[in-house]
Amino acid sequence: MVVYQNPLVLQRADPWVIRHNGLYYFTGSYPAYDRICLRAAHHLNDLQAAPEKEIWHKHDSGPMSKYIWAPELHWIDGKWYIYFAAAQQSFSPDQLPTHRIYVLENDSEDPMTGTWIEKGQVRTQWDTFSLDATTEVINGVQYLVWAQKDPNIEGNSNLYIATMENPWTLKSKPVMLSKPEYDWECIDFKVNEGPAILVHGDRVFITYSASGTGVPYAVGLLSARLGSDLLDPASWTKSEKPVFATCAANHQYGPGHNCFTVSEDGTKTLMVYHCRDYTHIVGDPLADPNRHACVTEVHWKDDGMPDFGQPCPATRWTPQTTDILPPDGKPRQL
Repeated sequence: MVVYQNPLVLQRADPWVIRHNGLYYFTGSYPAYDRICLRAAHHLNDLQAAPEKEIWHKHDSGPMSKYIWAPELHWIDGKWYIYFAAAQQSFSPDQLPTHRIYVLENDSEDPMTGTWIEKGQVRTQWDTFSLDATTEVINGVQYLVWAQKDPNIEGNSNLYIATMENPWTLKSKPVMLSKPEYDWECIDFKVNEGPAILVHGDRVFITYSASGTGVPYAVGLLSARLGSDLLDPASWTKSEKPVFATCAANHQYGPGHNCFTVSEDGTKTLMVYHCRDYTHIVGDPLADPNRHACVTEVHWKDDGMPDFGQPCPATRWTPQTTDILPPDGKPRQL
């Protein structure tokens, strides 16, 4: 039985892991928010020490020049695609960032090689703050799920779903699946973001993150029956309480923005998420680099619903507010 080390990868928020041809590929938000990097390993525990390759860098100016957030790597119809969010203006205290969703394409079998081509912006119903796009092909149909600001709804972002004409173009009219409405979704900010899709048994699940990115950050859950109309909000059931949240006993705070993968033997569903192991954050939580990528096993209840448990305690050395990584980039053991 594999025992996973946590954190899986240090100082990488918004983690994304995909297993393809026996390799785990990893990406996430780079702390400087200025590039997209990939690393690969045969085993999840080896991702921390795996060489990291920069495959794209922000533009010097314009729409893709600031705050490169939450890249995701997907294999679709024989090509690789990366979905990410980027802005063109610095933060302002009186308005949301200028993020929009963009797509890169690579036709190489190995995403660490080949050429990444900018396919442009994913155009949605509004030209507003939008981010955290994820995609899944379900019963032969490609869906996109993302977070976006509706000018007529209070809060930072809601969750939307649409079908796709191709990996960078929407086909259907977007439909809102969730907005911040419960108390736990509205701490510091009214936010629904970071969706991740999981198909298991006869259900489709979407996890998402809510509230500010500090200690209150937590994961919620939407579920629908496989085969139902996923573009109909009535097909979806929303959890009233978070399904994955801060665990002070394990010194893990603000878990969220997760993805799903499988164990090396293919028998277990794993959730990869980011988390902090301290609560004292100076200034903007987004400027604190110590959100680490962690992993936990998803268990399944008798009724087919997932049980995410609690964030796992650290088994590797982690940097604190004044720490930096060792020169070799490898974690020290506790």
